[in-house]
Amino acid sequence: MVDSQYYLPNDIGISALDCRVAFRLLSPKEQMYAHYLSRASWYGGLIVLIQTSPESANIYVLLQKIFRLQAPQQLEAAATAAGLSAEEYQAFLVYAAGLYANMGNYKSFGDTKFIPNLPKFKALVWESLAFKQSPGDMETLWGCCCEPLYSLEDKQKQLGLGEKGISAYFSGNCCLEDAEFAQKFLDSKVYFTFQSLDCFLIACISLPSADNCAVVGKSEVCCGKHEFEDSVFSVKRGDYAFLMEKVCQNLEKAKDYAANENQKRMLEEYIRSFTCGSVEAHKEGSRYWIKDKGPIVESYIGFIESYRDPFGSRGEFEGFVAVVNKAMSARFAQLVSSAEVLLPELPWPPAFEKDIFLKPDFTSLDVLTFAGSGIPAGINIPNYDDIRQTEGFKNVSLGNVLAVAYATQKDKLTFLEENDKDLYIKWKGPSFEVQVGLHELLGHGSGKLFVQDDKGKYNFDQTAVRNPETGELISSWYKGSETWDSKFSTIASSYEECRAECVGLYLCLNKQVLSIFGHEGEDAEEVVYVNWLNMVRAGLLGLEFYTPESKSWRQAHMQARFVILRVLLEAGEGLVGLRECTGADGRPDAVITLDRSKIYTVGKSTIQRFLCKLQVHKSTADVEGGRALYEGYSAVTADGTHNFLRLRETVLLRKEARKMFVQANTYIKGDAVELVEYEGSAAGLIQSFVERFPDDAEEVEAQLREMTCMDSSCWRKEEPHTQM
Repeated sequence: MVDSQYYLPNDIGISALDCRVAFRLLSPKEQMYAHYLSRASWYGGLIVLIQTSPESANIYVLLQKIFRLQAPQQLEAAATAAGLSAEEYQAFLVYAAGLYANMGNYKSFGDTKFIPNLPKFKALVWESLAFKQSPGDMETLWGCCCEPLYSLEDKQKQLGLGEKGISAYFSGNCCLEDAEFAQKFLDSKVYFTFQSLDCFLIACISLPSADNCAVVGKSEVCCGKHEFEDSVFSVKRGDYAFLMEKVCQNLEKAKDYAANENQKRMLEEYIRSFTCGSVEAHKEGSRYWIKDKGPIVESYIGFIESYRDPFGSRGEFEGFVAVVNKAMSARFAQLVSSAEVLLPELPWPPAFEKDIFLKPDFTSLDVLTFAGSGIPAGINIPNYDDIRQTEGFKNVSLGNVLAVAYATQKDKLTFLEENDKDLYIKWKGPSFEVQVGLHELLGHGSGKLFVQDDKGKYNFDQTAVRNPETGELISSWYKGSETWDSKFSTIASSYEECRAECVGLYLCLNKQVLSIFGHEGEDAEEVVYVNWLNMVRAGLLGLEFYTPESKSWRQAHMQARFVILRVLLEAGEGLVGLRECTGADGRPDAVITLDRSKIYTVGKSTIQRFLCKLQVHKSTADVEGGRALYEGYSAVTADGTHNFLRLRETVLLRKEARKMFVQANTYIKGDAVELVEYEGSAAGLIQSFVERFPDDAEEVEAQLREMTCMDSSCWRKEEPHTQM
C-alpha cells in the first residue's frame, strides 16, 4: 500500500487569489505594465519544470495537450468511457492541478514526490481527444513519463543530491563532495547562479541565457574550458534559451509602460542579464529595483531562491507581479520608521549589527501573478549579500495570499487543546501578519556579516570586535567572494529562516510593535500568545518534512520551526508541553501546550540566548560552530524525553494538505487589458494554465520537450562520461 503522503487528497483546499479590485484601480498604463511583466513571469516560470525533475515537463505537456482539446467538464465523458469512477476522475484533476501549482511532480513545500491516486491514468489518456487526433505523438509522450509518473523508488521519493534524492541541478553521478568542489571553483570566479552541473572529468556548468555569447562584462569570466585543481570545468551559456528569449521580449514591451527611469533601467539590466546570463547585470537591475520606492505595480524576476537546490546555492526561477494595498502598507511603513529603535533591542552587540540601517520599502501587495513552484506569504529580497549589507533591500507581504492560505477549520485543527482552538482560529491571521512583518524586515534585514574583501580591506575592526559568547576577539570572517550561501551551503536557507523566525518571536513581545499593527491591551496579549503557540505547533507539524531514511529535511522553514520547538522544550520550567495520547477516533494523537505566563520570562530569555548564538556564528562565518548548533537541534530521534520519530508518524497520520492557488490571466483586447479570473477548484486551476499561453502553446510545448531531452539523465551528451 502506498503511503498517503505521496498522494494529493481529493478534498485538498484550492482557493482563487482575488485581485480584481486591485487590478481595476490601476491606470491603463499600469495595467499594460503589469500585463507584460506577468507574461515575462509566466514564460520564465516554465523553467521550473526543467529544474524540478527530468519528467516534469513531459507530464506538463501531456496534460496541456489533453486539456487544450477538452476542458475538465468535457473530458469527464472520456473518463467514464475509460472506466474511471467519479472519485478517480477527481483524483486525476487534483493530480493535474497539483502538477501546475507546483510546476512539477514534487511538492514545492517539502520537496516530496506526489503521484496520481488512480490506476487508470493511461486508459484516460487513450480515451482523450488529443490521443485520438495524434496517437503516435501522445504515445511517445506517455512513454517518456509513464514510468517516473508512478515510481516511488527510494531515491525518487524526494528531491536531494546523490543517493538522497532526485535533482535536476546536478547530474545523477554528482555527490556532495562534487558540489563542494564546483562551488570552490565558482567562488574563484564571478558567475551567474548556474543551473546545472555535469560531474565528469570535464565538469559542465550551464548558465541560463537567451544567447550563447562568450563574454558578458569585464568582471565576468569567458565561457569555455577552465583548468582548476587538476580538473577541467566547461562553462556554457544558453540554458533555457527559448524561454529566456520570451522573458526578454515581454520585459522589452513592459519598458514602454514603465512609470519612471528606475523601472526602465531595471528592466534594461534584467534583459541584459537574461540575454547573456550575467549576474552583474541582474545585480545592477536589483539596485534600480531597490531605488524604485513605493511603486503602484511591484515586481521582481529571476533565479531567486535556493531552497530546492540540495547544495543551497543555485536559484529557482521566480517572477511575481502585484499591486500595492495602501492601507496595510501604511502599517508596514510605520514599522520601517521604527526599525532604528527596534534593532538595538536585538540580543547581540552593536558591532554585530549593520553600520547603517538602510530603510527599505515594505509594502502589502495583492498578487496578480506569481510564477514559480509556490507562493510565499512574504518576501525579503534581493538575496545578494553585498547589496543587502550596504545598499538595501525590499520587503513585501502578500496580502491576498495571507487572506486565504492560512484559514483553518476547527474540526481540522490538530494537536491543540480544545480551549486553545477558538482563540487560535480568531487570532492566527492577525498574529501571523505581525510575525511576517518582523520576520521579513527585522529578521532577514538585520545582522552584519564580517568581511575581508579581495583587496584585504575589513568592514570591521579586527582588533576590537569580540565574540559575546567567548569574550575573545573574533577569529573568522568571510573572505573574498565567499557568501553566506556558499559558506553555510546545505544549512544556509533553513538556518537563516530560523534566525528570522526567532527575531519575530522576540520582537513581537514589544508593545510598540503590537501597537503599530493595531493591537493594544488584552488583544495584544492574545496576539503574542497565538504567535508563540502557532510557532511551537508548526514545529511539531514540521516533522512531516523530515525523511528518516536519509536523515534529511526537505523544507527550510519547517526545519527552522522544529529547531525552535526543540529549543523551547529544552528551556523546561513548563513553558512548552508536548504529550502523546489517543485521539477520540482511537488513533495516535498528540497535544502541544504553551504556558502564557512564562512567555515573557522563560520564553524570552531562551530565544534571546539562542538568537545571539545564531547571529554570532553567521556574522563570523563560523560554519563548524553554526552547523554543530543547528544540526544538533535539527536531529529527529527516538531518544530523550520525546520520541520524535514516533511523533512524526502521528503527524503524517493527521496532516492536512497545503492549499493550492488559482491565479488570473491578463489579455490585450484592443487598447485595453482584460483580467480573466477562474473558480477556486481543480478545474479552475487547470483551465487557467490551459489559457495562459493562447498564441504559442504548441511551440512552447515543443521547446519544453526539446529542453527536457537535453536535460535528461544523460544530458550534455557531447561531454565525456568519465567519472571525476
